[in-house]
Amino acid sequence: MSAAPTRLLAAVLAVPLLAGALGACGYGSQAKKQERPKVAARGARTDGLSAVRIGYFANVTHATPLVGQYEGLFQKELGGTKVKPYVFNAGPSEIEALNAGTIDIGWLGPSPAVNGYTQAGGRNLRIIGGSASGGVSLVVDPKKIHSLKDLKGKRIATPQLGNTQDVALLNYLSEKGWKVDAQTGKGEVSVLRQDNKEIPATFQQGGVDGAWVPEPTASKLVAEGGKRLLNEKDLWKDGRFVITNIVVRQQFLKEHPKVVEAVLRGSVATNAFIRSHPDQAKKALNSQLQQDGGSALPQNVLDPAFAAVDVSDDPYAATLREEAQHAVKAGLLKKPKLSGIYDLTLLNRVLRSEGRPTVDDAGLGVK
Repeated sequence: MSAAPTRLLAAVLAVPLLAGALGACGYGSQAKKQERPKVAARGARTDGLSAVRIGYFANVTHATPLVGQYEGLFQKELGGTKVKPYVFNAGPSEIEALNAGTIDIGWLGPSPAVNGYTQAGGRNLRIIGGSASGGVSLVVDPKKIHSLKDLKGKRIATPQLGNTQDVALLNYLSEKGWKVDAQTGKGEVSVLRQDNKEIPATFQQGGVDGAWVPEPTASKLVAEGGKRLLNEKDLWKDGRFVITNIVVRQQFLKEHPKVVEAVLRGSVATNAFIRSHPDQAKKALNSQLQQDGGSALPQNVLDPAFAAVDVSDDPYAATLREEAQHAVKAGLLKKPKLSGIYDLTLLNRVLRSEGRPTVDDAGLGVK
């Protein structure tokens, strides 16, 4: 298979669904307040702003905002400007919130970021940093599937029609020579679309034979007797591919660059904390998951899910370019205008101040 499964194709397939999805999703919910926040908003307000609204998912692939929020690392950098977190369940709803000005900065997957940027003609957002790589696996019922050759004739779940994992699976199956109708999921391998929260129950009941899913769903399936047949990072050069980016409203970036830089400092500090204090970070992540999602993960799910995700300040912009090239080559996307989707100026300023190497926008940055 090619080095990078065409993650961008998710954006392509999602385009016809976008209007309906946005109408149904709403703007997410404001996260619950911690009873005793480790760091309270105090001191001078950054850029004179009273609050910054930050969006993310209650998901292990969003470890940076979860840990940073729980440990108060964003608040520490923002001083008297209060962090107001908003939790989302899907990329389209977070994009809508960003477009509507309901949030200012968000952690978001690559496909909704590209889709949102393309649909708005490049006028709504910028990717200003990376957050995570990896954390996606194909997990199967070992009694029914022993090797990748056994996928033919089986039923494999993905979280949503046209989402990142759905298209990665469709692309993988296509390159293996198996025909599947992208819209219906019918073919030599049946692709069933279900919410991440529902897939474990369907898997346990025998409704699907496997699933191509992100963390922690993949580890939940393994805990229920599944076998991790393929780690998506094995399909990428050097095992690195972006799964979570940091995006910002262009207007907010223009009007409040000091706030954006403070959030980026918090993100870089959080990623460093996760790498240097993994056990403490893992507990913080689980505690924030419980606050935001209503339940913590059991240890036999938390441990492998946390280990599967690599936090990174680098947005791996080159992988986005490669995804676009694969999408065009497959005939599923006209050459997208992605120039200007990145603005890594403030991130690189933060990295230089920390004595760390800067990151590259692969020629897709603001000119």
